[in-house]
Amino acid sequence: MKITQYFQNFFHSSQSSGLILLFCVFVSLLIANSSAGTSFQYFLDAQLGAYSVSVWINDGLMAVFFLLVGLEIKREIVEGELSSFKNASLPIFAAIGGMLVPALIYFFFNNGTPYAKGWAIPMATDIAFALAIISMLGKSVPIAVKIFLAALAIIDDLGAILVIALFYTEELHWNYLLFSGGILLLLVLLNFFKVSKHIFYLIPGIFLWYCMHHSGIHATIAGVLLAFTIPTNVSTTQISPLEKLEQRLHTPVNFFIMPLFALANTNILFKPGMVEGLFSSLGYGIVGGLLAGKVIGIVLFSFIAIKIKISSLPAKSNWSHIIGAGFLAGIGFTMSIFISLLSFKGHHDLQDEAKFAVLIASVLSGFTGALWLKYFAKKPELIQEN
Repeated sequence: MKITQYFQNFFHSSQSSGLILLFCVFVSLLIANSSAGTSFQYFLDAQLGAYSVSVWINDGLMAVFFLLVGLEIKREIVEGELSSFKNASLPIFAAIGGMLVPALIYFFFNNGTPYAKGWAIPMATDIAFALAIISMLGKSVPIAVKIFLAALAIIDDLGAILVIALFYTEELHWNYLLFSGGILLLLVLLNFFKVSKHIFYLIPGIFLWYCMHHSGIHATIAGVLLAFTIPTNVSTTQISPLEKLEQRLHTPVNFFIMPLFALANTNILFKPGMVEGLFSSLGYGIVGGLLAGKVIGIVLFSFIAIKIKISSLPAKSNWSHIIGAGFLAGIGFTMSIFISLLSFKGHHDLQDEAKFAVLIASVLSGFTGALWLKYFAKKPELIQEN
């Protein structure tokens, strides 16, 4: 195989992005717990123009990540797995259960404590890690189960986006919010008049990010709003502007932005008592929510949807596959860490404790899900199609 072909295959593999993300997590942890840890933190806190390096990463570059998530959500709604209620019903029900039950578990342990604001931390699923692990399992997992997990994770991300917009907004500045509304209206008109060139959306999108950042609503929401105005179609032969932009963003997001986010936000300094912190109400809420709450919520709400005959199991699958997918959905990593930063803004010790709990819960969920699907779920050829 030619070297160029090898790199093309590498950068188009969902497994590769997950592996790079995992590598960056280890590098970040090593740096934080070495003599370079303090210097690295100074670098993240250094001013780069109007904002610090960490703000540019978490509010700026992550807006591009949310733009890609928004594009994926819109494509799935228009022409993918979420385009019909029959296809979308099971992952919708599963995602609702996978958000509600973890939040309730966290609330049970932390209501009335200083950690109460972090109730949304265990709601999220990391698409990159979850899909990377299920892809590594190859043919031992039916393709329909992989699609189910992808659709579930996309709906989960939409839920997390709404939660950030509604519950993690500290103060609204109505003038900037009105400016944001005006820019959004312009983008909608561009879509209405079938303007297809990306530049006419991306330049107003930058101003939308700026106004959203100053409005009080988290700036990353601008990425999702921009995504929903990019034109698309239901044609299988003609590539839409949305699909073109989605294809162009996959590589920089998966191989630059998300790894950079991991480097900047998993630099957890291990301190005495941190492991014991997993056995605090914060640890119980996050680990219990991601490791147990996700799978319980997903399986329970899927069972209800199938029992009342709204949905059916994915083709060539059984309940063992849904349980395995539920465990993989407990990999909260990127989104959960992101919500941790918002929940405990200005409290670095709490942020580190929450990030450590997310890290442990995600590792446990990933290993449990992979082992379950590999060794406990029935092989697809032994299961009759529903």
